[in-house]
Amino acid sequence: MAQPKKPHATKSQKNSGAHEPEKHGKKSSVSRSLDAQQITADGSLLPEASKPPQQLTQGLYIVATPIGNAADITLRALHVLKSADVIACEDTRVTRKLLQIHGLDSSRLVSYHEHNADKMGSRIIEQLKSGKIVALVSDAGTPMINDPGYRLAETCREEAIAVESIPGPSAVTNALVLAGLPTDRFMYCGFPPPKQGKRRTWLGGVIAVDATLVFLESPQRLASSLADMADVLGPRAACVTREMTKMFEEVRHGTLPELAAHYAGAGAPKGEVTLVVGGPISDETPDNDDIDARLRTALLSESVREASQRIAMETGLPRRDIYNRALALKAETGQ
Repeated sequence: MAQPKKPHATKSQKNSGAHEPEKHGKKSSVSRSLDAQQITADGSLLPEASKPPQQLTQGLYIVATPIGNAADITLRALHVLKSADVIACEDTRVTRKLLQIHGLDSSRLVSYHEHNADKMGSRIIEQLKSGKIVALVSDAGTPMINDPGYRLAETCREEAIAVESIPGPSAVTNALVLAGLPTDRFMYCGFPPPKQGKRRTWLGGVIAVDATLVFLESPQRLASSLADMADVLGPRAACVTREMTKMFEEVRHGTLPELAAHYAGAGAPKGEVTLVVGGPISDETPDNDDIDARLRTALLSESVREASQRIAMETGLPRRDIYNRALALKAETGQ
């Protein structure tokens, strides 16, 4: 990494749709013989064990939808959305567009969000009691994370109405994967409070959590939130992701102070933002022998840049120092 003190950004190439699979000769099973164009929404060409049921039963279906790229929807999600009597969504305009992309009827949409949850929730429960199939979706990703869907699920349990989850995309897990920070233990924190005083107090409540933290934040408040996080949480490794799975996806790594400085100067970014912050920095600073051992192992499978960046994040040591040591070890060993 040429200038490890500065946060850096990477952009992912996007898939605009399905693509032709590579050919590797004769395929030995039905599932391997299918290409993206042959698999249909009803799963009719899938192996028997993978086929969705042809008729859904009465109940609430919690359906995950794409977080950006419409092609990321699952076959089961399409099957449920096609079969449902009612589709409850946050914003009918957003979900209508998704349904139209996939050739599905949008006349079954009803609005269900934080501001009408009490009123519409009662109506949806009555429809479920009458035997209707109701699909619950959010504008993007998995419902019931930062939306009032849990209230519906809770009432369904009380009324002995079946609830089924149709898994799929999630901004939380996607950001964790892109961040390259420890994922064996993480905590989803949602949106920080918008006011600085409350936000700093709120951040103090998670300072001792020994886990990677995942936040959502508005682009307009990103710089100020990062500055407060740097002050309260310290110089932890972090990653800002925006527009995930879309054409202009950006993943920017750095410490909290570095990222705060970058966005203070660059201004508010465009698009949806998910922020991943590493856990507390250990009080025990690894010695040189420990750093060398970690680097030697890492350099067996990673580039100097990748290895030095990851180990700097794990230890909290300056990336320039780690990078220079990695270069020296690579020269010594001839790797």
